[in-house]
Amino acid sequence: MSRVWIFDLDNTLHDATPHIFPYINRSMTAYLQQHLQLDEQAANELRMHYWQRYGATLSGMMKHHATDPEHFLWHTHQFPDLPQMVLRVSRLRHVLQRLPGRKLVFSNAPQRYARAVLALLRIDDLFDDVFAIEHARYQPKPQLAGFVRLLRKHRLNPARCVMVEDSAENLQAAKRLGMRTVWVNATPRLPAYVDVKIRDVTQLPGALHQLGKIFYGI
Repeated sequence: MSRVWIFDLDNTLHDATPHIFPYINRSMTAYLQQHLQLDEQAANELRMHYWQRYGATLSGMMKHHATDPEHFLWHTHQFPDLPQMVLRVSRLRHVLQRLPGRKLVFSNAPQRYARAVLALLRIDDLFDDVFAIEHARYQPKPQLAGFVRLLRKHRLNPARCVMVEDSAENLQAAKRLGMRTVWVNATPRLPAYVDVKIRDVTQLPGALHQLGKIFYGI
């Protein structure tokens, strides 16, 4: 009956905005330029369109251009300077160790990248599994198919799971399946599908009491 913590990776367990996301965006735009014979502006606009419509640029590329997902992910997630790009939070390991229950990572990123980031954050040994885009059969969050595959793989009862995410759309999907939801976001609004909102993941231990009341109806 212990709870299971399911964590997103980028902008949840670490801040990917300053260095990593801009790099990935440039890499994906360059990929679209090369393989679709587009100029930079058209490629960037199409990348954004696919991301907004499908939740991932890869999904649009697969649907409309029959792109090989392994080829796309390999060429868009090359990080020769990853150790300098990952921003570590000194208290993160201690915070995660304080959380009772199993811990999993569920990311729209490829496994090779996700595991490399977790190792650089020095928290890779704290997770039972890294469920990446390959394991979701390239159906990214917020699509329900990936969530269902994760639940089936680990034989999880969604009512015992807590999804910790920076994406409101992904939390909405998790809530539809019966999970508890924690939104990592600094905005004041609190959507109905969010159980707890925190500014960053280091505040999670302070939210345990509130989550406990939600779990047990106290």
